[in-house]
Amino acid sequence: MGRVFFVSGIDTDVGKTVVTGLMARDMMSKGKDVITIKMVQTGCDGFSEDMEAHRRMCGLGRLPEDLEGLTAPQTFKFPSSPSLAARLENRRVDLGRIATCVEECARRRELVLVEGAGGLLVPLSDEIKTLDFVASRGWPLVLVTCGRLGSVNHTLLSLESAKSRGVHVAGVVHNWHPAVDADIDADADREIRLALKAMCYPPVIVHVPRVMEGRPLPEVDFSELFS
Repeated sequence: MGRVFFVSGIDTDVGKTVVTGLMARDMMSKGKDVITIKMVQTGCDGFSEDMEAHRRMCGLGRLPEDLEGLTAPQTFKFPSSPSLAARLENRRVDLGRIATCVEECARRRELVLVEGAGGLLVPLSDEIKTLDFVASRGWPLVLVTCGRLGSVNHTLLSLESAKSRGVHVAGVVHNWHPAVDADIDADADREIRLALKAMCYPPVIVHVPRVMEGRPLPEVDFSELFS
């Protein structure tokens, strides 16, 4: 079985999709057999647009697993939390199907990166939050943050939530954010590293520079997260 990592963010629009694509691209360049999965995609009518972005960043077309429906196991049309989007279609988020699809991809591939929707406590149903499901599967977490105002608070809250549920944190990815003061950015890095150490997580923070459409993708080494 391949190794499975869950990629989530401190909030929506923090750059999970870009970071997931960059991680897959980097690990592929190191000879790893990698596949990405979008656990739940809302605001979607057809194939997951986040999956399209992953494949494009890796220089790939659709994979056999994409065509089999394994990499976007739950899609909903309304752009909201998965629980609400499912309810509006008189459906439920099928957690069993998600687990089965991830397991099948892990049987075929060396490394599986599962991108979540929104933050860690986004509801998948009335009873289950995203982090509860991740804890039940035993997937290590890669947490994506950025330097926008309030991010340190949200990052530390996310780490504490993971700790309270027994979820291992492989590390934090600090994504680029416009107009961030260098001193504030450095202090955020320090606070997050201290929190990781205090919680007995690896004090691993990977910095991602600005990704610009139409420009070459930055080369970022993510190997420490997966060591």
